[in-house]
Amino acid sequence: MLDGLELEPLRLALRKEAAEHMAQDSAHDLAHLDRVWQTAQKLAELEAGADLKVLLGAAYLHDLVNLPKDSPRRAKASTMAAAAAAPILRTHGFDNHQVAAAQHAIAAHSFSAGLQPKSPEARILRDADRLDALGAIGIARTFAVGGALGRALYDEDDPFAENRALDDTAFALDHWPLKLFRLPEDMLTEAGCAMAHARAADMRLFAQRLAFELGRELPESWV
Repeated sequence: MLDGLELEPLRLALRKEAAEHMAQDSAHDLAHLDRVWQTAQKLAELEAGADLKVLLGAAYLHDLVNLPKDSPRRAKASTMAAAAAAPILRTHGFDNHQVAAAQHAIAAHSFSAGLQPKSPEARILRDADRLDALGAIGIARTFAVGGALGRALYDEDDPFAENRALDDTAFALDHWPLKLFRLPEDMLTEAGCAMAHARAADMRLFAQRLAFELGRELPESWV
């Protein structure tokens, strides 16, 4: 089986394909693809049976169709990306089995799609993509996406939603307890789970510092 070094020419070729065909934004750009691939390789070292070539193809093409978070077609984006990836993968030497495997990983990685990952590559890609929503980079991506959608950083009257319902369509910070803090318990690999808990802890430290700067106490539900 090929290792990461041997796959480098293919990685560069697929990265170029993504640069040409993927609609990029500050949270879904080539750097995001690079990070997902780097994390996926780390997880693959501990997840038996993963095909690195399939994983590479899925990692660099998983956001080939990148729809805005508020798009009514958002739940279909990953299956659309899987379909768009097939001819590109074949062009770069993937056989039918490898194409199908990469397509499944791409389709199943999305939170909104609700598909169950059924292969090591799919489980790894989903964990690697979700890990990029946590930690320091996750903090940056939360506010980048929120800003692009015109959402406030937080509710100035009740930033930690102590006396209101959470609403991440209005306040970027609300996305953390609504979705991101739940990700560690939903990881599919042991290593991914450990990494997710560590990154979520970093986000909670940020929230504590934010509360301090706002002259507030961070609610226990955030700690």
